[in-house]
Amino acid sequence: MKKYILDLTVSSAEHLRDSYILLKLTQEAPLPEMLPGQFAELKVDGSENTFLRRPISINFVDITANEVWFLVHEVGEGTRKLGELKRGDKLNVVLPLGNGFTLPASVEEKILLVGGGVGTAPLLYMGKVMSEMGCRPTFLLGGRSACDVLQLDMFKEYGDVYITTEDGSEGEKGFVTQHSILSSERFDRISTCGPKPMMVAVARYAKSNNITCEVSLENMMACGVGACLCCVENTNEGHVCVCKEGPVFNVNKLLWQI
Repeated sequence: MKKYILDLTVSSAEHLRDSYILLKLTQEAPLPEMLPGQFAELKVDGSENTFLRRPISINFVDITANEVWFLVHEVGEGTRKLGELKRGDKLNVVLPLGNGFTLPASVEEKILLVGGGVGTAPLLYMGKVMSEMGCRPTFLLGGRSACDVLQLDMFKEYGDVYITTEDGSEGEKGFVTQHSILSSERFDRISTCGPKPMMVAVARYAKSNNITCEVSLENMMACGVGACLCCVENTNEGHVCVCKEGPVFNVNKLLWQI
């Protein structure tokens, strides 16, 4: 897909909870097509120690409002600076980047979307696109506590939602791979995004049940186009740049010990 460098306007900057901000960006012209699982590189202005753009998953695309959404976790100086943006500010963005999740081949295909923490972000747009295709995915979302499970109302709009929290404050207590839905339902394919230990555990479950599994990697991605070689991942086809060949991979391509 063609890539664009755009100066977008912040139409909304909503702090969903401490250290999490939802940025909604727009422009006068229609936004380019974007696929679930793709990401963007966001330029950070006003930070003396931040020289590189920040890779952020595409959280949602609202065609009616001509908006693209980014859920930003403020973990360092660069993302904290993004968290200071306000309505009307300009933000330079490169998008869409990378390859996204595989969409269902038919409405009968039963898809499980598993997310942990901010890794739930790209799954919301995946759910929206699947819903428009006539599919209803199953979401399995995990967090440390109830306040870590964000945008829950929207997830419920597009699919059946199941939750785990480590402290038991929402849904079942434990990790996503311990949820009872995994033993009571059978899925044709799993797509997952979140902390690597969680994705490895999901991939292990998928392998033991002979289920196709895609994972969205979060390697450090500086350029977004495969030039800087920051995000190289070793696969069974050699070393590849996650930003260009991914970030979504069939887990069978990765050299994970599952």
